[in-house]
Amino acid sequence: MTRTLALLTLCLLASPIPAADPLTPKQLPDGWVKLFDGESTFGWPKGATVEKGLLVLTAPADGAVTIPLPVVQGGEFDLYYSYLRPNPLSKKLPEVRLRRGGDRVSASNEYVSLHRDDPETPRQTTWTYDLTGSGDLTATLTIPPGGRLSLSVCNFRPTGTTPIFDGKTLDGWKLYAGDPKRERSKFEVTKDGELRVTDGPGDLQTVAKYADFLLQFDCKTRGKNLNSGVFFRCLPGEYQAGYEAQVHNGFAGDDRTKPTDFGTGAIYRRVPARKVVSSDNEWFTMTVLAVGPTIRTWVNGEPVVSWTDDRPRDDNARKGLRTAAGHLSIQGHDPTTDILFRNLRVLEIR
Repeated sequence: MTRTLALLTLCLLASPIPAADPLTPKQLPDGWVKLFDGESTFGWPKGATVEKGLLVLTAPADGAVTIPLPVVQGGEFDLYYSYLRPNPLSKKLPEVRLRRGGDRVSASNEYVSLHRDDPETPRQTTWTYDLTGSGDLTATLTIPPGGRLSLSVCNFRPTGTTPIFDGKTLDGWKLYAGDPKRERSKFEVTKDGELRVTDGPGDLQTVAKYADFLLQFDCKTRGKNLNSGVFFRCLPGEYQAGYEAQVHNGFAGDDRTKPTDFGTGAIYRRVPARKVVSSDNEWFTMTVLAVGPTIRTWVNGEPVVSWTDDRPRDDNARKGLRTAAGHLSIQGHDPTTDILFRNLRVLEIR
């Protein structure tokens, strides 16, 4: 399978690098997400700081710092950065390095040096990589000893996702059956190709199962503080027995950092959304990335959850860590439910 990693880099040492901007209306449906939100170190390792709107990553004089980047079968990265070398004569430069199954990729495309040419000259360069073969793909950002890397933009777009809803039928999906009290929801395809969920409770499950995956979809609530969610790694044949990526746009007062009922993008009953990005009666895009015990979510491209499930293992994610494959499912919550979904797409990570 061909995998693409594109890096658009801009090096500005003498003048300020551009501030992080909101993702554009075109970028959002294309699946772009922010790894740096422009204001905090959320999702980055200990030691990162934010200074004047820049994410600053430094390495001690006696050792390099290597930071993993979330990658899937294919993707694009946009990095806007500047780099301060430990001394003018240092030839060691920060780099993004790719590996497959623990081995380096071929020498012609295994890494991107963030200053491949003259590090003193502001540059804008596009890097494109075509990576073939088998095995896990990993990407790391390495900062040389004593170096200081400043990022204003660090965005990622996954590629290679596959639609799991065709906008015409419910092929590939099945209704939960077995308890009449949990079969009240209606799941219908609208004339505009959306999946409309009304009434509840109810549960619509994928036939396919996924263990490690990236899921993206658009959602719109048709009312105030309506409740729904997308479950994953669900136990076969059971009702919503998995992790839940919450849909609930309510928050306390005027403070979006105080979600009610965990908030959209939360992993319900496990970790709340750090802020409510989406609003009722407006389309928003959610991204869920689950790899092993680590789960990340984004809403409208903004990072909302970065969580590692450290509970003891259990077959049921409601009770403990589950990394085994399970169904995805869409929740009909209660009689007030009236929610639209579209552009549901998934990438299975192997």
